[in-house]
Amino acid sequence: MEATIEKDQRTWAMIAHLSAFAYYFTGIGHLLGPLIVWLSKRDGMPFVDDQAKEALNFQISITIYVIAAVLMCVTVILAVIGIPILIVVHTFQIVCIIIAAIKAHDGVPFRYPLSLRLIK
Repeated sequence: MEATIEKDQRTWAMIAHLSAFAYYFTGIGHLLGPLIVWLSKRDGMPFVDDQAKEALNFQISITIYVIAAVLMCVTVILAVIGIPILIVVHTFQIVCIIIAAIKAHDGVPFRYPLSLRLIK
């Protein structure tokens, strides 16, 4: 499948996935990175359109999961559950981003697990 998708598209799709790491520097870059790639490259690049939307949907989902975990941490009783959930969610996010970037580089569409498909 690698030969059917141009290198330029594969590179931009990979950037859409990896741009989510901006979260760890800005707090909101995980949403802005894939959004900027999607808005700027969606016309004429169907693979980038698909993968940038997928990355954006996953990052929106992660944001929802993190908000839920933080709300659990607010109460002392639920903090016992919330803190481990935060650790698991962030680890899950990192692993999925790396796998998605590798797949995009290979020209293989990746579907994130546990992702809400809010942007179609």
